Amino acid sequence: MEFQKSLGREVFRLEVDHISANVMEVKLPLGKHYLYVSFGPVVDFNAITGSIKQEIASFIGKLKSLAREQDSVFIKIEPRYDSVAGVFVDQGFRKPRKETTPHRTVILDIDRDDNDILGTMHHKTRYNIVLAEKKDIEVKESDDVRIFARLVRETAKRNSKTYPLYSEEYYKKFLDFFNAKAKLYLAFENSLSAQAGEAIAGAIISTDGNTGYYMYGGSSRKHASLMAPYLLHWHIIKELRSQGIKKYDLWMIDPRRWPGVTRFKLGWGGQQIEYPGSFDLPVRKFWYLIYKTYRAIFR
Repeated sequence: MEFQKSLGREVFRLEVDHISANVMEVKLPLGKHYLYVSFGPVVDFNAITGSIKQEIASFIGKLKSLAREQDSVFIKIEPRYDSVAGVFVDQGFRKPRKETTPHRTVILDIDRDDNDILGTMHHKTRYNIVLAEKKDIEVKESDDVRIFARLVRETAKRNSKTYPLYSEEYYKKFLDFFNAKAKLYLAFENSLSAQAGEAIAGAIISTDGNTGYYMYGGSSRKHASLMAPYLLHWHIIKELRSQGIKKYDLWMIDPRRWPGVTRFKLGWGGQQIEYPGSFDLPVRKFWYLIYKTYRAIFR
């Protein structure tokens, strides 16, 4: 949440007994906004000795009070576990017809040798890695956010309008803020100058604990036959493993919205994890109805 603060967003920390959440304001059209709890709230069920229902109701009461103080249209939560989702649904939260963000991911076990990891991949992914290794491609760490932002824009054009796309300044702030815990990797074709040439694929990776996260990425179609994204991520997997990282989370898949990106991620052979998704609680019902109508038409 400190990163969101650095971007100038309003953020809040709520703690009521054994329930906690980081809450962020998200802007909507017409000068409106909603309160968003990403990967939360967190509920310590083992520590609750009284009524779970009463404790949840008390926490929701604080959330509603904050929403009214901030003049928010609604509250959106994204619990990590079904057990948490269930108790909030019992208190009036409802699943929207359209999700804001995908709620499935793919996680690779990279605490193995190369052959074991390669052996669990789809045969096309394995073939493309071998093919890319024969090409004159170099993968290296970089701080050239301008090039990376261009690659992401190219990827967004090939996918739907919901593909995550941020400004060059955003990526720079992300890398600066997380410092050693976030790195940008770019793949270059060596027949071009590594200094002045055009990068053909890139990814921003963050780490937390024993897990690496594929946060943002993009590639150019100009040299698609070189299969650079495959060599890029194979290089990243080996880099993470050398740092003692055991898991590689490829982050968000959605076959309907991003079929190509999803096929790419599934090809690495990891375990699919599905989170409960998002749940809304209207605070200003008239404006929430307008919001739902807008999303039904334009998203």
